[in-house]
Amino acid sequence: MALKDKQTTKNHNLAQSMQHAVAGLVTVVQMERNMRWHLLASLLVIGVGWWLQLTRSDWLWLLLAIFMVLQSELANTVVENVVDLLTTHHYVSAAKYAKDIAAAAVLMAAGFAIIVGLLILGPHLLKLF
Repeated sequence: MALKDKQTTKNHNLAQSMQHAVAGLVTVVQMERNMRWHLLASLLVIGVGWWLQLTRSDWLWLLLAIFMVLQSELANTVVENVVDLLTTHHYVSAAKYAKDIAAAAVLMAAGFAIIVGLLILGPHLLKLF
């Protein structure tokens, strides 16, 4: 596809928007190691939750925690890429600040997810052992 064929305007319809969104998800999974780790942990937690036959309320909390981590990782990836684009990979203290704060958002979401996971899965797993 020639450069002149690249889209530079708004999406024309919902299908086109969805295609770009799915392409973004595929790209972040392919390019970001941490996203793959988050997805693996999510699948593990979902599998354990299914095995334990959690309640609807428990599922809502677990899924909220999972999606907060995934959303935070997506936002972190955006910040990192925009900063790298704007700084052309040169050290700029404000760029480091932005990247560190974006990473902190992921850390906070992951911490929340761990707490939710322990509160929900912990008692069920303790009963089994």
